[in-house]
Amino acid sequence: MTNTDVSLPGALDGLRVLELGTLIAGPFAGRLLGDMGAEVIKIEAPGSPDPIRTWGQAEQDGERVYWTVHARNKKVITLDLRAAAGREVFLDLIDHADIVVENFRPGTLERWDLGYDVLSDRNPGVILVRVSGYGQTGPAASRAGYASVAEAESGLRYLNGYPGEAPPRLALSLGDTLAGMFAAQGALAAVYRRTVTGRGQVVDTALTEACLAVQESTIADYDLAGVVRGPSGTRLDGIAPSNLYQAADGLRVVIAANQDTVFRRLCDAMGRTDLATDPRFADHRARGINQDELDGIIADWAGVHTSAELIEILGTAGVVVGPVNTIAEVVRDPQMLARDMLVPHHDERLGRDVLGPGIVPRLSESPGRVRSAGPPRPGAHNDEIYRGLLGLDDDAVSELTEHGVI
Repeated sequence: MTNTDVSLPGALDGLRVLELGTLIAGPFAGRLLGDMGAEVIKIEAPGSPDPIRTWGQAEQDGERVYWTVHARNKKVITLDLRAAAGREVFLDLIDHADIVVENFRPGTLERWDLGYDVLSDRNPGVILVRVSGYGQTGPAASRAGYASVAEAESGLRYLNGYPGEAPPRLALSLGDTLAGMFAAQGALAAVYRRTVTGRGQVVDTALTEACLAVQESTIADYDLAGVVRGPSGTRLDGIAPSNLYQAADGLRVVIAANQDTVFRRLCDAMGRTDLATDPRFADHRARGINQDELDGIIADWAGVHTSAELIEILGTAGVVVGPVNTIAEVVRDPQMLARDMLVPHHDERLGRDVLGPGIVPRLSESPGRVRSAGPPRPGAHNDEIYRGLLGLDDDAVSELTEHGVI
């Protein structure tokens, strides 16, 4: 069901975010805040725009579309923070800001004399969201960080793939995305706390720590029993049945029935009610111990049905089941379409709409929405921000432009 009332304010309507930095982690946090209604002003250095403008795999007339989605719901201005005049303009913007998001290497803002102490002196309520490879403190803080290394150092990548093989990387920058999500979460927590104290604070998010935070019980398992969890291929060791099974048409489906009640439904659907009371499979622990044998039984049964038949039989029976879709199937998925998870973004560079992901999560009273796609050129909103928000006159704007500050 689509909410088409564009007059409804987003949940973060009234918050103003200044987004610094480039590429993925910090800007993804900015995008999440913008999706929920915040006014996000992205700042790019004059003559050195965000490299994400040239990322993505599809191309038309030399233009790529990662930027289209990543910079949606943002205004873009140019400003040289290294220049003295640029620093002063930025501090004027701080007077009007609620949140600053940056993903530079720690110490960069301080070198520009724009550390949190300076920003909070200017605006005590400002919240500084900092995203970096290893965090703002500790022996590794000054190191440059990328998602690929963060995923590896945190132990997350070691869990991927098959035993005895080199752990593959997911074909996405997962560490950046996780850090961006935690950064946005921290920003919202700080906004709430400001309603109590009246003051902002620093939100310190590390790529490595974001990757560590999602690893469930791996730390506790090691601490308690020295268990070093490793990759387990298409399944989770000890969680059964929950695996990929090949259907008669060669396609694979996920069948997940590791909960006792769901396992009984699977047994009924397979015509194997005896398995539900078999001591080898009667409860969660037993199924984990006898996982290989159980997987073999289910694989034999699944192999005589097409993937569509498996989804119909098991879905009707209340068993958790689903196909392994490519993005080509996802964009036609009725559930995704019904939930507005495939949203057109009008890309002025291409002169056409480009599909992108919808807004997650959905809010009933203050829904997020895609108000605009990534602005086509650096500095597209310079006039609106510098003349409108800051009230600079023609002479001031001309001087800043002439000296390469904006």
